[in-house]
Amino acid sequence: MPLFQRTIKLTLATCLAAFLASFWGASYATTAGIIALLSVSETRRSTLKLAYKRLLSMLLALALASLSFAVFGFQLWSLSLYLLIYIPLAYQLGWEIGITPSTVLVTHLLLEESIALPLLANEVLIFLIGTLIALSVNLYMPDRQNKLTDYHTRVENLLRSILKRFETFLRLGDGRNDAELIKKLDQELEEAMELAFLDQSDQLLHQTTYHVAYFEMRREQNYILKAMAQNINHCQFSVEESTILADLFAYVAEELSQENPAQDLLDKIQHYLAIFRQRPLPQTREEFESRATLLQLLRDLYVFVQIKVDFAQHHAQSSQKA
Repeated sequence: MPLFQRTIKLTLATCLAAFLASFWGASYATTAGIIALLSVSETRRSTLKLAYKRLLSMLLALALASLSFAVFGFQLWSLSLYLLIYIPLAYQLGWEIGITPSTVLVTHLLLEESIALPLLANEVLIFLIGTLIALSVNLYMPDRQNKLTDYHTRVENLLRSILKRFETFLRLGDGRNDAELIKKLDQELEEAMELAFLDQSDQLLHQTTYHVAYFEMRREQNYILKAMAQNINHCQFSVEESTILADLFAYVAEELSQENPAQDLLDKIQHYLAIFRQRPLPQTREEFESRATLLQLLRDLYVFVQIKVDFAQHHAQSSQKA
């Protein structure tokens, strides 16, 4: 979430919660603003999850504090006893996120020297106002689809550029700096994954995993490209082999897209694998090493495309089930 937008949200949630609590006659109305400030999270889903845990933590805190004050009186050491019991219990239950706001509410009981039902209801009210205002403010989230679409395009363009760099090297022997593009693709994928996870966690009702799965698939492909880059930079093919392989890389680069299921690419690579396996056996050590590198590149390219085919088939089946 951009800093400006987060600032506006936090300010609006804090002031609105405090105003509403005051308008409805709640004591310690500003506490509702503080609870709202603490409750605005990065996504709708995380805000809702935190609100639920804080609610349970608050109810536990008021119950334990009421018991402590009722038995031992409204003394500072009674508050200490409450904390000694409440804090480890909250951590054990996974409700530690509510320790701070809940204890603020408990101090109101100490200051008022009362655990009367109207005062307890007041504490629950200001908690609910702060939490509900935070949830309401967080209903608005920026549309990330345009950014995600842009990342799809940039990732595919980089993949295409890397494959064409391989083609250039095979044709001209010039292309040893493809690691720069691969590192750049790593960075783009890291940023894209972060945004995709954020978008996924922001969906309350229908949670789609497409973007996360897509960028994970492209990251797997980039691992393959790293290995291919090492092999290409140390290979010595014949002119015919280099040309055939360069043509194949160019073809894969042109056909690479989000929409292409890529099955035809697999068929084409299998065809070339069959052709190279039928060629005469190498006669020298250099020819043998060259042939082994050539076949490894073809196998890596096959795996590269297979990853995309598996992804396309999986999401096609998911769409049909939906």
